This record gives sequence, structure tokens and C-alpha cells, in this order.
Amino acid sequence: MKVKKSKTNTKDLGQITDFLYEVGQLAKVPRSWTPYLGTGSQSVAEHLNRVCYIVYALCHLVKIDPAKAVLMALFHDISETRISDLNHLHQKYTTRLEEKAHTDIANSVPFGKEFKKLIDEYENRESLESIIVKDADTLEFLISLKEQIDIGNTRAKKWLPSAVKRLKTDEAKKLSEVILKTDSDKWWFWN
Repeated sequence: MKVKKSKTNTKDLGQITDFLYEVGQLAKVPRSWTPYLGTGSQSVAEHLNRVCYIVYALCHLVKIDPAKAVLMALFHDISETRISDLNHLHQKYTTRLEEKAHTDIANSVPFGKEFKKLIDEYENRESLESIIVKDADTLEFLISLKEQIDIGNTRAKKWLPSAVKRLKTDEAKKLSEVILKTDSDKWWFWN
């Protein structure tokens, strides 16, 4: 197969390079709820990774094409490269300029309009895909809490009910029931 000669300009390549370094920061940005729980740690990149897999699984259960939802999940916390991960307590005392961060990041790359549209759709929660992504975001939190419960953190149990209440789709609610009944290391012992 013959590869076409690229017509990409140097400015685009520089912007994309800066973007790739920026999103690499997500692996260094810690999720802010873990210190309050007392155990565990997680980066935003680790969170995004599992959210994408959960979205894919939920799309399978709902029987919709996962492509758009997985892309939305990939970008739903991109602003955290610039504003960090602010938990619900932090947000009570901080002005979170998430929309500005989304716009600034989108304006910094040649494909920014594409992912900004997905982020806006996610924030509006009007499409099935956006609701699935938010459910996956919550399920990822539940799974992380369940992992902490399974290693002995009893405080994590107190956090579960408010998270479960946030789930919207029947599929996510049913999946959460199974998640909470399943030992987090069960998968390790399959034959």
C-alpha cells in the first residue's frame, strides 16, 4: 500500500504536539476525592481509561453504537489538565472555569471544534450518549469505592448510596447492583 504524502502544515503539527503533552498531564493530576476517603489513589487518566471501557459496555447493553459515546468519555474531563480535579467540596469554594478551559483547549488545536461539540453535548445531558457517559463516570467512582471496601475501608460504604442515586439508565442501575455484589478480585481467579 502506498502512503499519501502529507499536506499537514507545521503549525498544526506544533499545536497537536502541545496538545499531546498537555493530555499527558492527566496521568499526573490526582483525583481529589481519595484523600478524603483515606485510602487509594487514582489519576484523572486512570479514571478516563476505565470510564471509556464502561461506556463501551453500557452502549452494548443499551444497543447503540459506542463510537460517539466513547469519544465523549475520552474528552469529558479534559479541562482537568488546566483546572485540576475538583471534588464537590472544592467546588463550593472555588470558581471553576471549566467552560473557559474547554474553549481554550479547543482553540489550541486544529480539531478542537470536534471535541468541543462533544463536551458541550456531554455537559447538556440531553442525548442518550451524554447520559451514558455520565452514568459511566459515576459507575467508575462506584467501582473505585468498591475496590476500597474490598481492602477494608469501611468509610467507602458511606459514600456509595449518594453515588448510586445519581445513575439514570436502567442498565447502569442494574450493572451497579452486580458491581456492588461482586468481589473486585473475582476476575483474577477465573480458570
